[in-house]
Amino acid sequence: LFYDMAAGSRFRAAAAWSSSLQSSRRAFSARTPSRRRLEFAASLRDFTPHEGTADVGETNLPPYLTSAQLDGAGRGVYMETYGCQMNVADTEVVRSVLQGAGYSHAASLSGADVVLLNTCAIRENAEAKIWARLRAIRAERRKEAAGWRARGGLRPTRTVVGLLGCMGERLKGKLLEEDQLVDVVCGPDAYRALPRLLAQARGGQPALDVALSLDETYADVAPVREGSDGISAFVSIMRGCNNMCSYCIVPHTRGRERSRPSSSICAEVAQLAAQGYREVTLLGQNVNSYADGDGRGGGALVAPSPTRDGFTPMVPPPKASLRFAGLLDTLSAAHPEVRFRFTSPHPKDFPDHLLEVIRDRPNACASLHIPAQSGSTAVLAAMRRGYSRETYMRLIDRVREVLPGVAISSDFISGFCGETEADHAETLSLLEAVRFERAFMFAYSLREKTHAHRRRRATRGLRRDPSVAEAHPRDCPRLGSATTCRSRSSSGGCAK
Repeated sequence: LFYDMAAGSRFRAAAAWSSSLQSSRRAFSARTPSRRRLEFAASLRDFTPHEGTADVGETNLPPYLTSAQLDGAGRGVYMETYGCQMNVADTEVVRSVLQGAGYSHAASLSGADVVLLNTCAIRENAEAKIWARLRAIRAERRKEAAGWRARGGLRPTRTVVGLLGCMGERLKGKLLEEDQLVDVVCGPDAYRALPRLLAQARGGQPALDVALSLDETYADVAPVREGSDGISAFVSIMRGCNNMCSYCIVPHTRGRERSRPSSSICAEVAQLAAQGYREVTLLGQNVNSYADGDGRGGGALVAPSPTRDGFTPMVPPPKASLRFAGLLDTLSAAHPEVRFRFTSPHPKDFPDHLLEVIRDRPNACASLHIPAQSGSTAVLAAMRRGYSRETYMRLIDRVREVLPGVAISSDFISGFCGETEADHAETLSLLEAVRFERAFMFAYSLREKTHAHRRRRATRGLRRDPSVAEAHPRDCPRLGSATTCRSRSSSGGCAK
């Protein structure tokens, strides 16, 4: 009886509030012209996150969570990292974010409350490995649950499985639709939201955040380098890519280029040097296009120098107070005891100033990765690389003129759309001409959303030649892994 009375009272109160709201709306509409009513309506800004809201704190929690639920309460997190060095650096950022939220490190999958896979989407084979790993984790979870039921015990809290990084950004909600494979999907620009996503998943709701950012660099997050050798470290200096090569998924999974303030990079490197690290690798999807436009250092923003002859950038470089050559010069001068490397660059961003810094600073390694991708001008044009074979060869000649004995490595893709036997022969002749210290060579893997994928769907005419797509095992016997080519010099180029 008391329950019915209380329910009836709540119903009458709600009905009265609804009636009052509708009366107010009718009165407002009656006395306000429709054009003026638009001034009171919500704008786009009301539905987009404002600056500084990426990090979930006390003041911007969603209504279904409390601050106590964000606390990891010592729950163990086990992480696996796949793909490039940027993913390794991102894993260190994720550890820092979760450690700050009260989570701890778990040494194995069996003892973890949370399992996170930091993934790569650059090739189809990379994603196939992740799918297989997710199914294996699901099988382990089901086996563990069956064991608890057989023993008649209470099942412990269910392990939360999350997928991070480029694969999450590319596939988004499709990952949550797969039967019990993942509970959380988080893109590379949303790692600050992980405590909220994990809290939501613990409550039984799938959690997704794959929003790309125009300014997120995690500059204020101190990476947690668990398992580090204490000698070598990665330092991320920029994120994203503007090159839009026709075969590449990275601009679609990592977003537009944005650079960290140089002050935060210098502070992180100084801390590493004080801790005894002796080698730092500067990281970025297009690391030598670094451009500090923050202005906090007091330097004026200036236009870039003209691009080297023959190179055409997809997007004009921005104004900046400090560019990559200046950053490398600053760091190597400030820490002569630390050796500096960088990856992965683009051939268009090797001005003479950068080569001269490497020549003049003994601790700037004369070991350069200069990705060619193909030796055929026609294929390079189809790839939208922004240079020809002749332009690339002129760059190599200039590099060796300024840096005698330099060690050069490269990337190559075989079997690109429309590639012919003659194109492949040109790539082989480039290998013979340059004699790289090392080359990373792969068969082309078609990726959705890329320009090549859209072009193929539109024309249906550019098919991969099966013989070329096989990548000629007689020419590249260990294709798909790093293949060492005949060395032009024996210096190794590690340091001068």
